[in-house]
This record gives sequence, structure tokens and C-alpha cells, in this order.
Amino acid sequence: MAATALDKSVPEILPPALDASSEPPPLFDGVTRLYTYYGCPFAQRVWITRNFKGLQDKIKLVGIDLSNRPAWYAEKVYPTNKVPALEHNGKIIGESLDLIKYLDSNFEGPSLLPDDPAKKQLAEELSAYTDTFTGTVFSAFKGDAVKEVGPAFDHLEAALSKFDDGPFFLGDRFSQVDIAYIPFVERFQIFLSEVFKYDITEGRPKLAAWIEELNKLEAYKQTKLEGTKAQVVELYSKRFLGK
Repeated sequence: MAATALDKSVPEILPPALDASSEPPPLFDGVTRLYTYYGCPFAQRVWITRNFKGLQDKIKLVGIDLSNRPAWYAEKVYPTNKVPALEHNGKIIGESLDLIKYLDSNFEGPSLLPDDPAKKQLAEELSAYTDTFTGTVFSAFKGDAVKEVGPAFDHLEAALSKFDDGPFFLGDRFSQVDIAYIPFVERFQIFLSEVFKYDITEGRPKLAAWIEELNKLEAYKQTKLEGTKAQVVELYSKRFLGK
């Protein structure tokens, strides 16, 4: 499979997250840093991108404790006080979807977009749909989740059926689109299964194959942390069910 052949990720020990008691790293010293929170799906998008392109030695991870953020992060790094943020060439860049594209365009490693015009067009359409997808599912958690999430996952199933040359959204090429969706699909699958006993892959063979294929990729697997299932259930239950 093309994605496996291109995967350059290597195991790494994650640095501890910095909190309010932590000193900042030596900012804007020429080192490229990805400020992240290891449990954040938005930040996970950029982490996967970094790993897949084999940039572990070129982009240093800096974990930020979002529950006890250091004051210097907003004051000196990223005024929005969010993650992810990339420190590169003397500037700070944010927003996860923008950062996927930025890393793909400005760093070495396998390209995450194909040359095929039809596949590029689908990539643009699916990237534009990400907020609608996540918003639909999050809203469904507050209502009749099992009934209301169906159309969102049916949309992904249909998109995964557009090209028959591979299991990914753009066929045989693991791409920016897969990276944009998998952190959220991962969490939605957990929550819907654990709390609502709903299997998002039932009746959706393309979605099932996509998830199975992504779980083979080291670049993604290394961003899946122990305890994620319990954390997702607890966080989403509090946020959407008031439990």
C-alpha cells in the first residue's frame, strides 16, 4: 500500500507537558517547534502530518498542559492561547487545517496531496466539510445521537467510495483529508460505541476498511495515547450529557 511504503515515522519519547510552573523554551532561536496538547484532536492532525513526513528530527514537540497553561504561552508564543501552533522561521502559525497544508508545502517528505485534478477537487470539498461533519456529530450527542449521526457518517462512506484504487479518501494515497478526519472519527467511534452502543462502521464497509488501514500506520498509531477511551467518554459525557 502506498501509505505504508512512504511512512517514515520512528518511535519517540514524548516530552512532558509544560504547565504554569514551567519555564518557556528558548523562543525564536531557530528551532522549529510544534506546540501541542497530546489529547487534542486538532493538534493531533498536525502531529500525524509531522510523523508521516518523517519530520521528528526537524520539528520538536512542545506539550502544553491546557488545564494549567503557562502564562508565557499566550504572552510570548500564541496570543489565542490555543493549540496547535507552529514556531517556524521566526513566526507563529496556527489553525490545524492550515498547518497540515503548511507542513506539506514547506517541509520535505512524501506529499500529502496527489496531482490528479479530480482527487484535488475532492480534497478541497472534503476539507471544507470537516467543520460541518464535526458540528453535526457534536450536535447529535445532545439529541437522538443514534438517529442524528447517521447522515454524517454516510457522507464519509460515500466520499470513500469515490475512488476505487485504494482505501483512503483519495484512493491509494494517504492524504491531508485522512489526517483531517481521523482524530475526530477516532473519538466519535469510541463515544458512540461506549455510551450509545452504536457502531459507526455497521453498513459502512468503506469506513470500516479506512479505519482498519489507518490503524496500520505508525505515523497515526503513535499519536493514539493510552487512556484515550476513558478520557473521551468522561469528557464528552460531561460536555454533552451533563454527566
